Amino acid sequence: MAYILAFNPMNNPHFPLLDEIYHPADLRQLSEDALPALSEELRRYVVQSVANTGGHLGASLGTIELTIALHYVYDTPQDKLVWDVGHQTYGHKILTGRRARMDTMRMRGGLAGFPNRAESEYDTFGVGHSSTSISAALGMALAADDDEKIVAVIGDGALTAGLAYEALQHAGGEKADMLVVLNDNDMSISPSVGALNKYLARMLSGKFVTGAREGSKRVLEKVPSMLELARRTEEHVKGMVVPCTLFEELGFNYYGPVDGHDVESLVAVLKNLRDMNGPIFLHVVTKKGYGYKFAEEDPLALHAVSPFDPETGQPLKTSKSNRPTYTKVFGDWLCDMAARDERVVGITPAMREGSGLVEFEQQFPDRYYDVGIAEQHSVTLAAGLACGGKKPVVAIYSTFLQRAYDQLVHDVAIQNLPVLFAIDRAGLVGPDGPTHAGAYDISFMRCLPNMVIMAPADENECRQMLFTGIQHDGPSAVRYPRGNGPGADVDNTMQALDIGRAEVRHQGSRVALLAFGTMVTPALDIGIKNNYTVVNMRFVKPLDTALLDTIAESHDLIITIEENAIAGGAGAGVMEYLSFASVTTPVRLIGLPDEYVDHGSREELLSYCKLDVAGITEQVEHYIEAQDKLRQAAG
Repeated sequence: MAYILAFNPMNNPHFPLLDEIYHPADLRQLSEDALPALSEELRRYVVQSVANTGGHLGASLGTIELTIALHYVYDTPQDKLVWDVGHQTYGHKILTGRRARMDTMRMRGGLAGFPNRAESEYDTFGVGHSSTSISAALGMALAADDDEKIVAVIGDGALTAGLAYEALQHAGGEKADMLVVLNDNDMSISPSVGALNKYLARMLSGKFVTGAREGSKRVLEKVPSMLELARRTEEHVKGMVVPCTLFEELGFNYYGPVDGHDVESLVAVLKNLRDMNGPIFLHVVTKKGYGYKFAEEDPLALHAVSPFDPETGQPLKTSKSNRPTYTKVFGDWLCDMAARDERVVGITPAMREGSGLVEFEQQFPDRYYDVGIAEQHSVTLAAGLACGGKKPVVAIYSTFLQRAYDQLVHDVAIQNLPVLFAIDRAGLVGPDGPTHAGAYDISFMRCLPNMVIMAPADENECRQMLFTGIQHDGPSAVRYPRGNGPGADVDNTMQALDIGRAEVRHQGSRVALLAFGTMVTPALDIGIKNNYTVVNMRFVKPLDTALLDTIAESHDLIITIEENAIAGGAGAGVMEYLSFASVTTPVRLIGLPDEYVDHGSREELLSYCKLDVAGITEQVEHYIEAQDKLRQAAG
């Protein structure tokens, strides 16, 4: 039963069982009848912790009993637990020696929001994206000593990805000694979709099994021979509508479903399975947000949260900007565009809320496709829709587009199909860390023929670029950051930009700052103050080569600034063009460093990467000073 946890988040209530647990070995000293009370304490602690720091709440609450049972039965860290995605592992972190640092969750220098091999030996595999656990666990099982046990924990949402099935069929063929635990809560981030998810839900219903059997009898009763055949094979027919069929056909011994919130029953089942040879599949049914009333009532709102009041479930009051986020600008544009053109369709790989498609789904349900956690399929689906005369828009995070690169190349770019990619979370994303940073999309798209790549400097330019892309008869992409822009008014009208045309925002002398996307605003501050020329490049591909020629002729130094990896990025494109044109004006590049930037607030990370005003100023001054020294040395 759900309940409201009563405590003051500013105090540290006493947790008599949890206070004695520093590592799973301590947990295994408890009697089994103490585990329900420990589950309640751990759940209260997770709520208190996330209320103070923000983070992933609902998923972690749903796996409290499962986490305790796994660490209680298995000899971790010698036995290995492999978590999928990893946003459900806050309880795991608390039980594995990191409770004292939970107040640093997702902060600069603090604990990661996902399992991280560098953080703990109990984090056996670093994750952040979904559907990798079974593949990784299989690799560990094949490499394991005889006395090691390997367990993969995967959610039903993650089972919508093809990678999970590739691993399942391989593990079954290898007869690998491993356990796969399906955490079935009928949710991923957005509600799970697809035929498989419906199948998993359907098979839990006794009415379905009974209805299928009785329905078959009614259909066949007029054909006595077929009815008799159906009676003889009734058990086989029933097997077609229960879960074991699917997984046993893949080579697994299936067990379940079992109640994922009955910790004592979980322990009993896991003890039995631990001593059996794999591959074994255990189906565990849980509820996202279990035990905390507000998370149960609205698991989407309390999936990933900012600091909140645990007594009400409401976020703490902050000085939030009233400006629309880039995500909101995109969502509004897509609805407006769909109203104008019935060929427009929206596609998302399980990120309806995050990508701003909630209103689009409500207004245009017949033109909305959530494909589940299947990024590759989302891109090839878009290609097929484009072949059929539709205008598909793929709303996708930069980090998730990486998973569909082959489809981007082969299915869209080579065929020069008119697919628009609305790429959210481009650049640094903050607390979610390097697994979610959009640091590479310019680099991996810029090398593709036929691509048009745009980076808006503000909210209104984002809207106009999206319109430009949907009009283009070929593949195009608009990359924009997480959160708010500089505050430009968004024009309700839509006007296509001239493809490949930049704009000079400030005319200065000697030094030219060529800024892409989010870097235009800080570059403009610096340029006006120091009388540098500032160009809003707008297009990463194609570049405004005519303007580049003019800038090179009239300036002593060109500096490019972007929120993308320098290697292969927009600045590299500028340098390549000028080099091929035999232009000798020196070019220097500013962008993300050649490292995986750790988690922290977006402002902290921009400062660390020297992409805020102070950091860019420092780098520009360094390049100017170095260039002056070279000029003086040359006489």
